[in-house]
Amino acid sequence: MSQAQAHEGAPGDAPGVSPLEAHAGVLRTRMGGAYVGQRAVFRGHDLHAELAGLDWVELYVFGVTGLRVTPPQLRVLHALWVYTSYPDARIWNNRVVALAGSSRSSGTLATAAALAVSEADIYGRGIDIRVASFLQRACQLQAAGGDLEAYVRTELKTHRSLAGYGRPIAAGDERLAPMLALIEREGLRDGAHVKTAFAVEALLQAGRWRLRMNYAALAAALTLDMGFTPRQHYLFSFPAFLAGMQPCFIEASERPAGTLLPLSCDDINYQGPAPRAWPARG
Repeated sequence: MSQAQAHEGAPGDAPGVSPLEAHAGVLRTRMGGAYVGQRAVFRGHDLHAELAGLDWVELYVFGVTGLRVTPPQLRVLHALWVYTSYPDARIWNNRVVALAGSSRSSGTLATAAALAVSEADIYGRGIDIRVASFLQRACQLQAAGGDLEAYVRTELKTHRSLAGYGRPIAAGDERLAPMLALIEREGLRDGAHVKTAFAVEALLQAGRWRLRMNYAALAAALTLDMGFTPRQHYLFSFPAFLAGMQPCFIEASERPAGTLLPLSCDDINYQGPAPRAWPARG
């Protein structure tokens, strides 16, 4: 702990006191604190007593959302991470962790860099809040008896794409079939947001767009049905690629340094100035 002391309870500002003065010397928190040598509190619960038996993903979700999930929900949340952990160093974020290993960086720095670039807007975590927000609004619209097709058309006209539908590198998504089979077994196929996600896909298939739902839409629909907000869905999804990164780092570290995906100079289509002689120093 720093010199500032932690006090449990909702943060708030005292009337007539500036925000900086109100927060000086004290950390007010509703999330918890470490009482070194005594106990640790996690969202109001003793971490080593009340929460000691939690699965790690269950604890992670509780930290992000404050929700306690059911066993079927937990199995699906596990799968959302497992099914998208690919140990392929050609994938954009895995290439970062592998290049770091090839250059003999530390594992922590390599993984931090790879997770940072995983925020990519088009094919990484950057899409999560967009797709979850879209499905949340679409589901609310359907529940109110609104025109889903008109809403989808407006979204496409406004953004020229639809978050969670289509895929930049392939027509299909190999993760959908095993995930759909799992949620069928776990009884989570009929949630309102999952139904909305499929309704949107049906509209896109019937129209001229021919876009199919991708993994991002199904993942967002599932967490929304569990009570997550779009921001909570994004925070939950953050480690989804992590398990595939470590094998890439290890393999690149075991090979000779600098040998990951090297390019020959002959492979570069250089169109700049021609080679020139440099004058010798006198």
